[in-house]
Amino acid sequence: MNKLLKGVVLSCAVLGSASAFADTVINGAGATFPYPVYAKWAEQYNKETGVKLNYQAIGSGGGIKQIIANTVDFGASDAPLDKAELDKQGLVQFPAVMGSIVAVVNVPGIKAGEMKLSGEALADIYLGKVKFWDDAELKKLNGGLKLPHLPIYAVHRSDGSGTSYNFTDYLSRVSGDWKANVGVGKEVAWPKEAHQLGGKGNAGVANFVKRTKGSIGYVEFAYAKTNDLTYTQMQNQSGAFVEPSMKAFMAAAANADWAHAPGFKLILNDQPGADSWPMTAATFILMHKEQANPETAKEVLKFFQWGYEKGDKLATELDYVPMPANVVKMVESMWTQDIKNNGKAVY
Repeated sequence: MNKLLKGVVLSCAVLGSASAFADTVINGAGATFPYPVYAKWAEQYNKETGVKLNYQAIGSGGGIKQIIANTVDFGASDAPLDKAELDKQGLVQFPAVMGSIVAVVNVPGIKAGEMKLSGEALADIYLGKVKFWDDAELKKLNGGLKLPHLPIYAVHRSDGSGTSYNFTDYLSRVSGDWKANVGVGKEVAWPKEAHQLGGKGNAGVANFVKRTKGSIGYVEFAYAKTNDLTYTQMQNQSGAFVEPSMKAFMAAAANADWAHAPGFKLILNDQPGADSWPMTAATFILMHKEQANPETAKEVLKFFQWGYEKGDKLATELDYVPMPANVVKMVESMWTQDIKNNGKAVY
């Protein structure tokens, strides 16, 4: 799996497949956040159907650009587009799976799950207000934990990133200073006051943190686990400190109101509940409403239908949260209504 996470191109064809669809290839590009689960899905789907998925994990910004340019069959983004932008570009979007962002650190003597962070403290680190690991703000949160006098290096994404979008959205919700001075975006002006390092993709951030003493970064949880990174506890909206876990991710996802989300745009950060993980996000698929090649579009939808129906176990093994059955029903209804070829439904 480690090799999968370090790669940027997914190609999971199984040679010699007897399937009638052995020569069928679907192409997608975008978010690195869901790359681990798409890799697993593609591998298993190919074994069952012979259909091959080529997925370029280039970041959400790149995925949006490629689907708008019509150079891929689907784009993938963790930063959902609003309904007006979808309509302008002739696109639809739907959630594929939910995952969680974790803070990861490289601090000598600190083990996974030992350090506690609040959202405000995390924002202060990336604002450059907290510059050393033994700062009073961090010591107050971590009574009894020995924190070294070591400079903090804040690692962020260097590419247009949906993970950054969700991370900065969370910081804007919990920190007035962050909201006023930096804001939310796939790309932001990272404060120069902090020791900033930029890595490309979730894998790039993970690698920077792994080799840089004193660093902190933010990655999807699967990258933290696969790269043996030291994740922190986080204080949630209820004031409780929680560790990243499927229970915490599902608690956050349970509050998602998809029925009232135009274009399925929904941000899951900072959800209520004592067990909720505070940085939880869905990842989205973008497709054109009008499909010039309906057979290829149908194959894309069949792949994600398989992910919904048979990919749950593979998703949960990687600590992603599958979409609930009622949401899948809404998504599939949208496919029938909105994705067409010359007025005829593709799905």
